[in-house]
Amino acid sequence: MFFVWRQGKGRPAADLFRSFSSTRLRPSDRQASTRHQENDVLSADQEAGVEEFSDLPKSFGVNQHIDIDSDLHDRLRSVLWKFKAPIRYAFAYGSGVFSQKGYDGSTKPMVDYIFGVSYAQHFHSLNLHHHPDHYSFLRRLGSGVVGHVQTGYGAGVYFNPYVEVDGVMIKYGVVLLDDLCADLTDWRTLYLAGRMQKPVKILRDNAQVRMANQRNLYSAVRTALLLLPDRFDERQLYTTIAGLSYMGDPRMAFGEHPHKVDNIVARQLLHFRHLYTPFIERLPNVAFTSRASIDDPDRPGSLVQDLDPIKRGNMVRRLPAAFRAKLYHRYRRILGPTASLSHDADDADDASPYGGAFDRQIAASEVLAAELGKSVRATVSWPSTSQSIKGVLTAGPVKSWRYVAEKLKKARTKSVK
Repeated sequence: MFFVWRQGKGRPAADLFRSFSSTRLRPSDRQASTRHQENDVLSADQEAGVEEFSDLPKSFGVNQHIDIDSDLHDRLRSVLWKFKAPIRYAFAYGSGVFSQKGYDGSTKPMVDYIFGVSYAQHFHSLNLHHHPDHYSFLRRLGSGVVGHVQTGYGAGVYFNPYVEVDGVMIKYGVVLLDDLCADLTDWRTLYLAGRMQKPVKILRDNAQVRMANQRNLYSAVRTALLLLPDRFDERQLYTTIAGLSYMGDPRMAFGEHPHKVDNIVARQLLHFRHLYTPFIERLPNVAFTSRASIDDPDRPGSLVQDLDPIKRGNMVRRLPAAFRAKLYHRYRRILGPTASLSHDADDADDASPYGGAFDRQIAASEVLAAELGKSVRATVSWPSTSQSIKGVLTAGPVKSWRYVAEKLKKARTKSVK
């Protein structure tokens, strides 16, 4: 899946940007903006010392906490107490938590969870003892094999689907905290980083994950801006962000709703606004030209960005390391000898957050959007494919077939609406 937005007409975007980037905010907006700018990112030195929430600035990352119905929140949290194995981080997501356009409200969808743990084998050893029925035939091979299957293949997640807890049907995935933070920071697979670029309900928080996810969300905004034209609206921005992790995902061609990304954003625009407004307000090369009320889902705000190659080159340099390496590799082949010279010079100051000549060449490229899309697909495709294959083992053939059949039925039903 790839989104290309049309260039707007009228007043030059550079003039609009200069005008609106200095527009005075309402007092309430200005107070919120200042608070966000103080608490939405940390320097590398600050990040290195973070172990507990007390190490973070006050209100850091509060944008990640999405409000939901209190009764639903209590039901989601109550599920965690049924697990005796230690869970250090947990969130729930998907249509079982947040409504999505096109879903039939008469049927209750399975609720999806992700559990972050410190040690895979230790978690599964305890969980196998208390809940052996959650596992497929792999349980007979012991926690060592189960832990190895989790960490050694796919995107590093072990899913147990169709588990009933207090009358609620859930699917839960287990991931090492280190693997989760690495994906959030570097975009090694975009499997869980992409999931967390969309609204999720955090049920058990962790300081290091919160810090890593702030970087992930910031990176999602930068990548979307590199894909978008000079003028766009909030819905276009959030649709571009939400679509990143579906590029190259084989599930989009097999069993998913063809308008899945649009449907996610349509019903959750306010949640996306809550997640991403702090980063939009902080970035120096994008500004609102018109703003909707914070709680108005029917009127997306309009934005303009500065397409100056120096500023966009800085965004290229600040992309996640593993993902940026893929983009660099593509452009070394596209630009040839000139790219090698520029990149060699930039390598001498690789830790700099400011783009060098090579980054500016990339930012000025006419094929940047296409090459970014290819880099995203290269990141997503194999981990997502191998994770799906691994699911046959972790779920077992019966549950796997049930899952596929329900996906196909859902897709057929919605395609005729």
